[in-house]
Amino acid sequence: MATHTLEIDTLNRYLNKACPEIGTVLSAEKFSGGQSNPTFKLNADSGVYVLRRQPPGKLLKSAHAVDREYRVINALSNTEVPVPKVYHLCEDADIIGSMFYIMAYVEGTIYWNSALPEVDSPKTRGAMYDEMNRVLAVMHSVDIEAAGLTSYGKPGSYFSRQLSRWTQQYRASELEHVEDIEQLITYLEENLPEDDGQIALVHGDFRLDNMMFDMSNLDAPKVIAVLDWELSTLGHPYADLAYQCMQLSLPSDIAHASGLGGLDRDALGIPSEEEYVDAYCKRRGIDKIENWTFYLAFSFFRLAAILQGVVKRAHDGNASSDKAMQLGAMVRPLAQIANKTIHQNG
Repeated sequence: MATHTLEIDTLNRYLNKACPEIGTVLSAEKFSGGQSNPTFKLNADSGVYVLRRQPPGKLLKSAHAVDREYRVINALSNTEVPVPKVYHLCEDADIIGSMFYIMAYVEGTIYWNSALPEVDSPKTRGAMYDEMNRVLAVMHSVDIEAAGLTSYGKPGSYFSRQLSRWTQQYRASELEHVEDIEQLITYLEENLPEDDGQIALVHGDFRLDNMMFDMSNLDAPKVIAVLDWELSTLGHPYADLAYQCMQLSLPSDIAHASGLGGLDRDALGIPSEEEYVDAYCKRRGIDKIENWTFYLAFSFFRLAAILQGVVKRAHDGNASSDKAMQLGAMVRPLAQIANKTIHQNG
């Protein structure tokens, strides 16, 4: 079954019994953007909803975990982390061709370019980044036990396990030998920090375009929904922080969310990496982050491995976006930037 269509009659027959609250779906339109789980806007007689599904076809182990997305969004519904309401998870892939869940449709604005060219005021841009920083700190402060997420991931040794996992995922998706990637993997294996015992809910893809903003007050923009939780788990909070800082330092010509490398951040009103990290540390009562270069380098590798997976799916005919091969061209440059960062930070 194609990733860009839904069989509405089949979906309605299922929802009539499984989730009658939704009512009758009248139409379904696929959202543009995103490379992972095809996402649809459902217009029903009871309102508007969003359906996220796994892409059909053979998938890498643990990839496209919409069931985990559903679980964590549902668990966060009573916390300060802004998430949409979820209605139903269907784990039976035979219904529409793959597992899916349905959540509320949230009215807000998603920004795809890290420089925020649509926003006129540097002050507003700065406030938006500070709001993202606040939400990140709130998410990492969630009481795991109270949220019912103690079994959501393995405690401890997060970076050791993640390095092993993403190396395996990269190898499973590898289409050619990339020496820059090999150098990066070697550095990460040789500089893996000892586990410091920190455990938090981590998003796994915390960046601007996975957030929906309410811009009704330009002096105090609010994140009203954090989206795309498929890579979330229990892990080390610095993984999310380094990943977002990595995103902000990417050159604009290779970043799928448009990086800020080479731009005048001060003129834009956007904080520097140091300022962003300091704000986060103050919010969480942290004095200093050790091994920061490792965390940044790991973020580059992890993104490269994710994008290589996108390329492999396109190669196999299962990719959700026709931009998959363009994203694949980022894999080598990501490793090169990481290796340069390692060299500069000595």
